[in-house]
Amino acid sequence: MENTKQFLKKIGIEDVSKDYISQKRFKDGGQFRFEVPGIQSPDTMKTLLDEAVRNNIFIHRVTQTKGIMMLADEEIAEMVSLAGNYGCELFLSVGPRATYDTSATVNTKEGSRIGYRLRGYDNLVYAIEDVKRACGLGVRGILLYDEGLLWVLNQMRSEGEIPENVHFKLSAHAGHSNPAAAKLLESNGLDSLNPVRDLQIPMIAAIRNACDMALDLHTENPKSTGGFIRHYEVPYFIKVASPVYLKTGGSVAANHNWDTTASQALARMKQVMLVKRMIDEYCPDAIASPDKSNDLAVPE
Repeated sequence: MENTKQFLKKIGIEDVSKDYISQKRFKDGGQFRFEVPGIQSPDTMKTLLDEAVRNNIFIHRVTQTKGIMMLADEEIAEMVSLAGNYGCELFLSVGPRATYDTSATVNTKEGSRIGYRLRGYDNLVYAIEDVKRACGLGVRGILLYDEGLLWVLNQMRSEGEIPENVHFKLSAHAGHSNPAAAKLLESNGLDSLNPVRDLQIPMIAAIRNACDMALDLHTENPKSTGGFIRHYEVPYFIKVASPVYLKTGGSVAANHNWDTTASQALARMKQVMLVKRMIDEYCPDAIASPDKSNDLAVPE
């Protein structure tokens, strides 16, 4: 095993001590940011952001998870305007994925391992069209579920086919959970990785040590993915995973694609407040990214 460990160390992958502290930061100097996922409509987004303003808490990223193809142009434009005026990131997720396609396999126990990845050439084309549409309407954050799509979109971004300031994040549903996967994804242009939700703190630390991109960590989860709450671990998330997005509010939802109502948006905001209380109590010196940082993928 020692030979294997030495080789991994040579290529930038190694275990870390229990006292590991990440010295990495966002470009604006911040260690952490707040992200609220599952915001599927303009009305819900407005409710969330109004409540954030009322409570003097800045939400750095809002994420829609149902798919770009499920939104009308007018809805996307309204969400772009809300994010632009508030100063936060807006990430929309790609629509075509295995559960939207003709395959029933994905709904079986074995087929669930397919996740939301794309099937075949046509669905790859459809997904790219989904992304181009969102970018054309001003969106600068795209949530992905497929590594091949990431590879293509990174090529397109490099060659000017889509805006160079578009940020890509990969969902936990892609199932990545080790340092080698993180390095592979980062080398293919990923800006932000959401590893699987139930990793232990040392596992998260090893991933952080191997890559520089942001990590997105769930502070709580929908019932469909376990429903577990990790608020007391948030100080450790910041300590070992900085720069990190704290994905907050998931326990309000039954599942990943949950249609959050306005009242549930308020409940998600309450979860953000509870997480902030943990930070204030147990790691008050932790540095949040500034409000409206120019390092955010704010829509244009």
